[in-house]
Amino acid sequence: MRLIVALLLATIVAAPVFARSGGQVVGIAHVVDGDTIHLKSAGTTIKVRLHGVAAPERDARGGVAATRFVEQLAQGREVRCELDGTRSKDRVVGTCFVGEAGGEDIGAAVIAAGLARDCPRFSGGRYRALERPEAANLAYPSYCRPR
Repeated sequence: MRLIVALLLATIVAAPVFARSGGQVVGIAHVVDGDTIHLKSAGTTIKVRLHGVAAPERDARGGVAATRFVEQLAQGREVRCELDGTRSKDRVVGTCFVGEAGGEDIGAAVIAAGLARDCPRFSGGRYRALERPEAANLAYPSYCRPR
């Protein structure tokens, strides 16, 4: 019995530490908005910010559409995030994938749909070519501009 309790405690404590240090985390997705998901893994919830993606907040213009798009893509499904070891507020940052055989990059998909923008300060321009002209109407956070 003590061994079971010790293993459970180790799992609960280790999952968030692992997520903070980089690496990879896999879990069932709960979509918060167009650039934030929560992954339920080993009884722990890990908050993940999509790396290099600037999606509108839920209450901003385009926010509901971006959130719904990501929900249709990932909600309740197994998602794998490759974490970069950084944090944004109370979230770890990572590039997240859904689906079989490597999976679809969730950030790339929401940007290609015209519902979010590339955030080059963090993405290095990784998603720039995917941006759609209609995304220019979305709010663009000042923190995305390169320094």
